[in-house]
Amino acid sequence: MNIAQIAPLTECCPPLYYGGTERIVSYLTEELVRQGHEVTLFASGGSQTRGELVPCCETALRTDPKIHDPLPYLVLMLEEVRRRADEFDALHFHIEFLHYPLAAAFAGRMVTTLHGRLDLRELRPFYSAFPHHPLVSISDNQRGPMPPVNWAGTVHNGLPKDLLPFTARPAGDYLAFLGRISPEKRPDLAIEIAVRAGVPLKIAAKIDRVDIAYWDEVIAPMVARHPDVEFLGEIGDSQKAGFLGNARALLFPIDWPEPFGLVMIESMACGTPIIAFRQGSVPEVVEHGVTGHVATTVEEAVLAVSLIEKLDRARVRAVFEERHTAERMALDYLRIYRDLPGRRPALRSPLEAPDPMNGSGLQAVA
Repeated sequence: MNIAQIAPLTECCPPLYYGGTERIVSYLTEELVRQGHEVTLFASGGSQTRGELVPCCETALRTDPKIHDPLPYLVLMLEEVRRRADEFDALHFHIEFLHYPLAAAFAGRMVTTLHGRLDLRELRPFYSAFPHHPLVSISDNQRGPMPPVNWAGTVHNGLPKDLLPFTARPAGDYLAFLGRISPEKRPDLAIEIAVRAGVPLKIAAKIDRVDIAYWDEVIAPMVARHPDVEFLGEIGDSQKAGFLGNARALLFPIDWPEPFGLVMIESMACGTPIIAFRQGSVPEVVEHGVTGHVATTVEEAVLAVSLIEKLDRARVRAVFEERHTAERMALDYLRIYRDLPGRRPALRSPLEAPDPMNGSGLQAVA
């Protein structure tokens, strides 16, 4: 197949540091190329791919201090996608909904993965107005707030199998928190859990501008009060293996409807179990008592710390390989691409009947 992947421009693909959506777009692109497909990646300059890169801005927008408004660059990217749309058997968008006004010409070959939270009140009337465009969720839980729309499937995120090595025996004696300093990620609860469990905590996280006050007023004072809590700042991919692999467990005490939580499968790839709160996608990703513990209170999470050594790290890694690889993710998406109503006749099997909808759009389902 000839496939277009349309990424956000906030980070490059893959990101140097934090950036979940761009990371997944990169992993998917490279795996599709590995499987023999022709892939064109529309992304920021600085991105790396074995497919064809169409750089739609000079560098990742988050890292360019001269950029104050990303919208003109996104519109320029969409114009380039529109211009080249006839080249592709499938156009896979990862930019929420900005492309909808120009989608009519290729809607039958288009699919959009929603990577973010969907409980924002303005989203319901928007998607109610576009019920026929096919959407992909990254967890079943993510779908909850949406109106009736055309769900083409749920595809859990995946990582390259060999990206993060398995660590059978962690060298460290600490709990890990990895991701972003923000109220919904609850680093304050991670600190409380670690302190009450009597285990050191290492925090590797970025601080966005909108969360600087939260860091200054809430988290930094907590770190200062507890000598066994260490803040490392933002780390890159090259540091994740050691950070996660040498931890006793990953703490993921979220307080929001997490659409997926990529850090959970990064931890599983290293063999490191997870202690997570029962929010959002957590019950879909963490198998309680196998790959970690799913808690509902701080007290349960503290107890889970004392039980974590009983979990088999080799089994944690095995579950990752069974369920959460980029290969599995790409195969799931290929099935969706091939079911798109506007796909070209050459993509149908010889026994498949012609499509009576003739690319006119998908029927909305609940």
